[in-house]
Amino acid sequence: MAIPATMKAVEITEPGDPQVLQLCTTDVPGIGPADVLIRVVAAGVNRPDCMQRKGYYRVPPDASVFPGLEVAGEVVACGDQVARWRIGDRVVALTHGGGYAEYCCVNSSHCLPWPEALSSVEAAGLPETCFTVQYNLLTRAALAGSDTVLIHGGSSGIGSTAIQVAKALGAVTLITAGSDEKCAYCVDLGADHAINYRTQDWLSAAREITDGRGVDVILDMVAGPYVEQNLQLLAMDGRYAMIAFLLGSKAEADYMHVLSKRLTITGSMLRPQTPAQKSAIAGDCETRLWPMIERGQLKSIVHASFPLSDAAGAHELMESSQHMGKIVLEVASD
Repeated sequence: MAIPATMKAVEITEPGDPQVLQLCTTDVPGIGPADVLIRVVAAGVNRPDCMQRKGYYRVPPDASVFPGLEVAGEVVACGDQVARWRIGDRVVALTHGGGYAEYCCVNSSHCLPWPEALSSVEAAGLPETCFTVQYNLLTRAALAGSDTVLIHGGSSGIGSTAIQVAKALGAVTLITAGSDEKCAYCVDLGADHAINYRTQDWLSAAREITDGRGVDVILDMVAGPYVEQNLQLLAMDGRYAMIAFLLGSKAEADYMHVLSKRLTITGSMLRPQTPAQKSAIAGDCETRLWPMIERGQLKSIVHASFPLSDAAGAHELMESSQHMGKIVLEVASD
């Protein structure tokens, strides 16, 4: 396939509401010796994209100015140092931006095989959630099958993946979500207990569910006032993994819980990590999560897809928090 000189991409014309996302024509990106060029078939939509659109998310100086952190597509060019991939390979990839486009340059070690059973929109919903869950829930928080885990935001894309991974490991899984419909969705995915935080005191409910013992691991994308409650709920030697701050990054908490219960607090962001660190996470995903996909234990749940030209509509849905699972942009035919 001949690679064109220009492509369609979604640009952020100025910081603002979703309508600032506009389709433009731009040059197809060049690639470095360790990169591949991917013809994008579908691209995942994530909350950091929304933060970038608003001007709240600083783009690294070496990253694409276009939004989009994950794609599924076909390799159409390889750098001189690329050993694993060949032209024509179907891959999914964690990108350094630029996913909302017809072509995307990606570090070759941040690509993984496109699971054969998945559609393009399903495949595009894998990288960001799988890298996040693998690194935070399994690597940093060391979730094991003997643990009890609480996942906040259980109906989100990351929450949906985390539930399925925890179930596959055999962990007892609690989630919080904002409606009875979302709670039912999470139970269908494998959550053992679902708490509607709008109608229940989630801390009291979780204590009751665990007979007062608490939980071993918490995956938290909410923070703010949840921080103190999470510290109260964690059991002895509990692990607290922060991945986002939907209710704010500042909190008042009694950190005596950390000392008295030997708690571990950890957190991470994917984008600022080095290429080598992301490569290591990709390897762990392929070793631990890709077999779950092959066995049918881990599915990519897509709530809705939009054409590339309607990235604004995708962002509006994301910010409404009405979705359950992933939101994806369809870029080209598979």
